[in-house]
Amino acid sequence: MATSTKNYGAIGLLPGLLACLIVMMAGIYGAQLIGELLLATGVLPEGSASPISGIFVAILLGILIRNTIGLPDLFKTGIGFSVKYALRAGIILLGLRLSLTEALKLGAWGLPLIVACISVGLFVTLFFTNKLNQSNRLGTLIATGTGICGVTAIMATAPVIKAKENEISYAVANITIFGLLGMLFYPYLAHFFFENEPIKAGLFLGTAIHDTAQVTGAALIYNQVYDSSVVVDVATITKLTRNVFIIAVVPFISFLFFRSNAKNGNGEAGTLPKWYKLFPVFILGFLLLSLMRTIGDATASSSGSAFGLFTPEAWTNFYSFWSSFGSTYMLGLAMAGVGLSTNLKIFKGLGIKPFYIGFIAALSVGAVSLLLISLFGDLISI
Repeated sequence: MATSTKNYGAIGLLPGLLACLIVMMAGIYGAQLIGELLLATGVLPEGSASPISGIFVAILLGILIRNTIGLPDLFKTGIGFSVKYALRAGIILLGLRLSLTEALKLGAWGLPLIVACISVGLFVTLFFTNKLNQSNRLGTLIATGTGICGVTAIMATAPVIKAKENEISYAVANITIFGLLGMLFYPYLAHFFFENEPIKAGLFLGTAIHDTAQVTGAALIYNQVYDSSVVVDVATITKLTRNVFIIAVVPFISFLFFRSNAKNGNGEAGTLPKWYKLFPVFILGFLLLSLMRTIGDATASSSGSAFGLFTPEAWTNFYSFWSSFGSTYMLGLAMAGVGLSTNLKIFKGLGIKPFYIGFIAALSVGAVSLLLISLFGDLISI
């Protein structure tokens, strides 16, 4: 990502870090207010979290500040530090959210279904990015966000392909809008196609909607309207399993990006890096903590003590706290920095076509999910 990170010492970092912290907290509070408003108006059922992430609100607030009152150069170093290092720390800590054993619950037929939906999200997005002559970087970000887990996948991919702040902001907005639309409409579509088949309905919601919070919201709406708690469980397991694929997809999609640029002769951006540079250190950290979560869950279940150190309750509190800290505060700090670095003038070159791409990709994933679940859904049990 194109961000200034000159080293002016710890004191030089403080103004920018403080600005990111304030914007992040405002984003978290703003997202909570939106969620409360949706609950109060009956759009969301009781128990739902806000489908608008604090990350998204922080980006919007940061862009607003950057493009109205502006920021002196004094803030650039700290903002750049937040974008680079808070981002990596946040993604690493997210590994604690994912237990690899969750994927096994879907069995031999569930995993191919998820892989097929992910593949459609990736390749349809990249195909139409090329056909509409759009930015390869932006298309790559939208592809990972659509195929895997929304904002988190976008942020994991951005440093590898050196995405610009405006491209990140545009991709996040794209994924958030179509994920919200899916959250509001797909519960009713799932019931129309899969009435009295809660496993199929849950599989559809878990594979067709982008972001984890939006999948949960959709499943809770389904449960409230049609009284099926099984749908909530199946949708959650499906989405968490889908999220695990970030480990493989980020290096793969980055490879496709560099290979495409190399074929087109796009200068330095087209130089295919060594394979290990496509698998960034923070993804290795993510994998390590995911394995740690998996082993901790297994030992807590088998012996009543995670790693021989934590009671099951203490272990749950431990990984819940740190994964939430990563997803809420570290990624929030990074996204506030992205917003504060984004000049709206550079959006003029992006236009409306990337939203067409996101729309087509979202519809394609939903259609393939419906088709495959209709054909093979009876083979999956949880």
